Amino acid sequence: MSTFEDHRSLLTGVAYRILGSVSDAEDVVQEAWLRWSNVDEATVDDPKAYLIRVTSRLAIDRLRWAKSRREAYVGPWLPEPISTEPDVAEHAELADSVEMALLVVLETLSPLERAVFVLREAFDLPYAEISEIIGRSEPATRQLARRAREHVQERRPRFDVDRDERRRMTDRFFRASANGDLDELIELLSGDVTMVADGGGKARAALREITGADHVGRYLQSLNTPANIARFMASIGMVETMEVSLGMAELNNAPAIVISAGGKVITVISLVVSDGKIDTIYLVANPEKIAHLRPAAPAS
Repeated sequence: MSTFEDHRSLLTGVAYRILGSVSDAEDVVQEAWLRWSNVDEATVDDPKAYLIRVTSRLAIDRLRWAKSRREAYVGPWLPEPISTEPDVAEHAELADSVEMALLVVLETLSPLERAVFVLREAFDLPYAEISEIIGRSEPATRQLARRAREHVQERRPRFDVDRDERRRMTDRFFRASANGDLDELIELLSGDVTMVADGGGKARAALREITGADHVGRYLQSLNTPANIARFMASIGMVETMEVSLGMAELNNAPAIVISAGGKVITVISLVVSDGKIDTIYLVANPEKIAHLRPAAPAS
């Protein structure tokens, strides 16, 4: 295996955390490979550090461009879900600190703050190395890191640490949604639950956040009607008669609900659980953001 391939998973992890986009991360890693292919390896003392530096700088530049593009995005913008199933070897470096809720908070940081936070908190790079990557002095880099860390701590939701309980809650939510059981849905939600849906103008999704257990429950229940499923599938160019299947998968290091039709994923739902209740629901339906995912095995 080449030197670059030895570090591809790591570089993908860096780029994805900085960008929140699988497709953008893959483009950045490909550009890093092109640059590496023109370098004489004998002149590089530390290939890993060199590749992280190149990838990070490319990701920062791309994020600056992406942020201006996202200002014209239709409805809320959510990060692209990514598989963290144990058998997805190419994403082994992504197993930690890629929770959807954390990535959503990272969206509120500046590109430099986000890069510093990722490189320090997720990859434990020395401040001296990070300062070289971003082109700032070490004291300025430490200041960026402190500001980013405080910002994330203030906004990041509290999580249940028991992964088994989180999976049980996701399973209960899954079954209540599939059965159209409004009472059970509302029972699982906190009173001030928030649902954020990302359709990007390419799929049916609420254009604003929905809050409150009753409102969120009724919206979710409405998604299961045959007419709405048919309308949703038509909105992304799919045939209405295709069979819809629901399953669960490990996405962003947490259980998620995956809705598929015709062999394609059409919706991903991720939950934030706090104090035994569902606090936040992230629903990604933009086909461009979930086309890389595989349908989950249908639940019994």
